[in-house]
Amino acid sequence: MPPPSTIAPCIWFQSEAEAALQFYASVFEGAQVASVIRAGEGGPMPKGTFIAGRLALRGNELMVLNGNPQPAFSHTNSIIVACRNQAEIDRYWTALTNGGSEIDCGWLTDKYGVVWQIVPDSLERMLADPDPAKAQRAMAAMMTMKKFDIAALERAYAGQ
Repeated sequence: MPPPSTIAPCIWFQSEAEAALQFYASVFEGAQVASVIRAGEGGPMPKGTFIAGRLALRGNELMVLNGNPQPAFSHTNSIIVACRNQAEIDRYWTALTNGGSEIDCGWLTDKYGVVWQIVPDSLERMLADPDPAKAQRAMAAMMTMKKFDIAALERAYAGQ
């Protein structure tokens, strides 16, 4: 039986894909540049020009590609980073908002315009709780935050 196909998001940049690939590799521990494609002889771009690359990241891949004729990043497509603790949220938030901007409810835009969601992995459990009062308190707390504060979310969820 052949190995399963992979599915990976591709982010299409105008010309910043190589810099973004290196930046993302530096932000996420254990991330590695898995491949790089550069233009060869006789192509439409000068030899050696970065075309695309893949980042191996926590068992997933993210592809970056140059050549977008218009910047087209929006909130309709984002990358979610589920964090185990506040230290991870703080680390990723600081790195990715440097040169970017904060958005409400754990969303941010990085310096390339890519939209990210930096969320505690416990948030889904809180919001999906079968007790509607708990879920509503967690949602209400979440709606007041830009960067998530796990302790504050947990206190709201618990009704404290």
